Amino acid sequence: MQTSTNTPTTSQLDPRARFCRALASSVTETTPPIDRPPVWLMRQAGRYLPEYRELRGRHSFWEMVRTPELACEVTLQPLRRYALDAAILFSDILIVPDALGLDVEYAAGGPRIRPLLRTPRDVSNLLRVDAERDFAYVRQALELLRRELPRQLDGDRGLIGFAGAPFTLTAYMLQGGPSKNVDEVKALALNHPELYGALAERVADTVADLLALQVEAGVDAVQIFDTWAGHLSPEDYERLAAPWTSRVIERLHDRATRRVPVIHYLRNCAGHLEAAAATGCDGLSVDTSIRIKEARRRLPNNMFLQGNLDPAILRGPLEEIGPAVTGLISAAGSERLIVNLGQGLTPETPPEGVAALVEAVTHYRQC
Repeated sequence: MQTSTNTPTTSQLDPRARFCRALASSVTETTPPIDRPPVWLMRQAGRYLPEYRELRGRHSFWEMVRTPELACEVTLQPLRRYALDAAILFSDILIVPDALGLDVEYAAGGPRIRPLLRTPRDVSNLLRVDAERDFAYVRQALELLRRELPRQLDGDRGLIGFAGAPFTLTAYMLQGGPSKNVDEVKALALNHPELYGALAERVADTVADLLALQVEAGVDAVQIFDTWAGHLSPEDYERLAAPWTSRVIERLHDRATRRVPVIHYLRNCAGHLEAAAATGCDGLSVDTSIRIKEARRRLPNNMFLQGNLDPAILRGPLEEIGPAVTGLISAAGSERLIVNLGQGLTPETPPEGVAALVEAVTHYRQC
């Protein structure tokens, strides 16, 4: 039987093409189906890998972030082990408050930021950031990665840049570090709304300029991490967080000379899904607070999804990982899906668990 020339057939894609295809907004009925969903993992480069721990034993965290050759090496480490479709730059969301002039230290209990911001003078004293000057090491690391990915691996990979969302960064700057709530931020916004607005604006514009620099350096997509906004009520999220994320995305598209997809990650996203989708992002990275099938139902058809396997399964029986991956893809649909976790890999994750996850995705095929 002759196959109709109008029927799209599944094509085998290289990893970078597969990643970019899953994020594409111009998919039509005649577009060839993707062979399988792409996969990458939040914190795929990190302390669970022995090669990372060996390198970290010889260099400080900030040295690894600020030295392009070291950042490139750490970024490449998981891709040498696993058939991941994309690399995400090894960096940290707190490079923004660092560039603004605050002292950022990494301790056993998490990052510590000083001085705390409490007055309009504190905000006005923040440094004026020149992205090309203050984030030059980010550009250099990304340009190095763009060259080294196809050289060191079997085929090119997607390259992802990232930054923290204004609300999460503002929370860190006001509270001095991780917190179980965001009460200090809400109190400031209620009692001194003009001060909160001035700080959020400074942070948002710095984030947008950082992301624009990453786009110019050659990334295929950027991800905005809003890890603390899930502590907010729906009303407070729409008032204190979403508008500033929208400002970032608008300014990014104004500043960058080309447009790349924007992925928005929001922890505890179930109560904020529609508002997060309305920020102007192209896709949402969802955590385990919502079933991915429900997220697909609630979001616009042209929006891609990323997520949302529980990283805890990687510490369980290896034979249970494959069915979990298959169940996720079946629930979400293999089109416009990026397989990922609901949150980042932890230091306790066994490397063989990651291997089983990636293998399950790479062996997935459309029925």
